[in-house]
Amino acid sequence: LDYFYDHSPRDVQAKVFRDQMDLAKAAKKPIVIHCRDAWPDCMKILKEEWAPSGLGGILHCFSSTLEDAKRGVEIGFQISFAGNSTFPKAQNLRDIAKALPLENILVETDAPFLAPVPFRGKRNEPAYVAEVAKMLASVRNLSAEEAAAATSENFRRFFGLARPNVPAAAESH
Repeated sequence: LDYFYDHSPRDVQAKVFRDQMDLAKAAKKPIVIHCRDAWPDCMKILKEEWAPSGLGGILHCFSSTLEDAKRGVEIGFQISFAGNSTFPKAQNLRDIAKALPLENILVETDAPFLAPVPFRGKRNEPAYVAEVAKMLASVRNLSAEEAAAATSENFRRFFGLARPNVPAAAESH
């Protein structure tokens, strides 16, 4: 749901959102949520209509409150932080990244948008995800390598992917 721009009526967005959730349920796949300025409606729909599926998802480019992040985690979502979490006025996002369990955090770029500090104002690119990982490392007193390893493992676990250079059969032992 995106209420920032008034391009689509909210009731139409909600219907399409529900339709997309139905498709994901039928395919037994998790969902990736884009929510902008619509958190109360989004969280209500997710809790009532998605959480019972047990399929989980990702709250992409998270931009709400600690309470919404905790609600998301409770219903099986990973909280993903993007370049906006590095902006000077985004202390609330850094506080959330510090407060959540590390195993529920992902990092992303949202490229080509929201280039992180020190690249703000430029076109964002995948390589800049390292700056978001550095933010996470800083607020959690980790090395950048530890933050990258933890979020990479979270990604692999969420999507059921094997670790690089480790045969899938070896991971189950």
